[in-house]
Amino acid sequence: MRPSNNIVYLTGFMGSGKSTAGKKLAASLGWAFVDLDKKIEQSTGKTIKEIFAESGEAHFRELEAEMLKTMQTYNNTVISAGGGTPCHGNNMDFMLESGVTVYLKLTPGQLKSRLAGSLQERPLLKGLNDAELLEFIREKLSLREKWYSRAEIIVDGFDPDIKYLQSLIKERFGI
Repeated sequence: MRPSNNIVYLTGFMGSGKSTAGKKLAASLGWAFVDLDKKIEQSTGKTIKEIFAESGEAHFRELEAEMLKTMQTYNNTVISAGGGTPCHGNNMDFMLESGVTVYLKLTPGQLKSRLAGSLQERPLLKGLNDAELLEFIREKLSLREKWYSRAEIIVDGFDPDIKYLQSLIKERFGI
């Protein structure tokens, strides 16, 4: 049975446009928008980059899972999950049980072109050259695809049709 609090989780690789599409989708539905990474930063008083540098990825993933669980009480909300969120612990199972999941799917080449300008801001990409970036994306995406593809709705993330996505969400929630 679908939860009655209407939560949509946007998933996909870093740079797939979860925050951009999420804000547009939330606005079209008249719902709130929440970026999971921003909530973690607000809660800890540190940037994601600082958390990775000071405490490592494992600690970040613990914080991420804890913050994700607090969101099950939200209502009429579109949540942008981090790129690795569905791939750790039981996060994807949790999202599937507590809301509708959407995967914004892009090719490695599309992701590379989007991420090339923000390597220093993203802890997992820092210091990579173009060839290394593409190889990193291919490897990580192939590992993460098994989680991403479990989403209830899979759409082209290059230029997602928000009106179409809105209609699918409304249909799923019966609104």
